[in-house]
Amino acid sequence: MEHVCVLNVDDEPINRMLFQSVFKNKYRVLTAESGSSGLEILQDNRNIDVVISDMKMPGMNGIEFINKARELFPEKSYFILTGFDITPEIQKSLDTGSICKCFRKPLNMKEIEETINSKIAIK
Repeated sequence: MEHVCVLNVDDEPINRMLFQSVFKNKYRVLTAESGSSGLEILQDNRNIDVVISDMKMPGMNGIEFINKARELFPEKSYFILTGFDITPEIQKSLDTGSICKCFRKPLNMKEIEETINSKIAIK
């Protein structure tokens, strides 16, 4: 699955570093510290397959970022991360299919890897 490219968007540097270190040997991992930088990275890297965004970020939350990204890149698979309860906003995105799944923090890396692998196999 090394040809799979994953974008991780999170405003916390430690979370991006952890995600990168866990998945760098399995996927090509790109990271962004905000929704706006995530949109720029998506523009510059058309080969991204999977986007995993934190929910709570300053400026633009994860769902707002994903909604903007989906308008430009509807073919990608989008996921949200949250350390909190599933909000009505997240639930609506799950119900409408804007996001494929909501991952809870602390991250279950095995769950994330299995989900990515099954999503990519479907394509």
